[in-house]
Amino acid sequence: MARRRGLSADEKALWSRVASTAVPMHSGRKADPMPLQEPKPAPAPRAPDPVAPLPDFRIGAKSLKTTSRIDLSPHPGQSLRDAPVRMDHKTHRRMSQGKLIPEARLDLHGMTLNIAQPVLVRFVLNAQAQGFRLVLVITGKGKAGDEFAPLPVRPGALRHNVPHWLHMPPLDRLVLQVRPAHRRHGGEGAYYIYLRK
Repeated sequence: MARRRGLSADEKALWSRVASTAVPMHSGRKADPMPLQEPKPAPAPRAPDPVAPLPDFRIGAKSLKTTSRIDLSPHPGQSLRDAPVRMDHKTHRRMSQGKLIPEARLDLHGMTLNIAQPVLVRFVLNAQAQGFRLVLVITGKGKAGDEFAPLPVRPGALRHNVPHWLHMPPLDRLVLQVRPAHRRHGGEGAYYIYLRK
């Protein structure tokens, strides 16, 4: 093992000169240790705000007691009554009161939609060709749909579709007015069709 060499006289003199010029970084006193802060006392527990008692709650208490059906499509008779009158007002009033006798009648009751539409078109075209002005089309009121069916079904498919067909070509240019019939001619299950000249 090699022996450590000591400092020479020159090195000792150099060191003493450097040491005499050095300024101590810290004063001779010992640094005070950081004073410990006393923990703040925990806040006193706050009394809870007074709560109003809850009313009795039962699931479904505010629901409707009876089941109701919502039909967003307007009733065909109502929408026809709301349509503007395009025929003579006096004749229209007499027709709505059931005082005019239809010159021809067609009973679509019991037919399917794909059979009823061409029959209706042929009937109206023939009535207009013969010079008739007021004809009656019987659709029936229709059966109510199954309440538990997966999709809603409107009762009376013919009753809903006949006014639509009458306002489509080729019948739209022949038909002047469509109104629900008076009770003596079938009421909500029939329509008066007033034709142009």
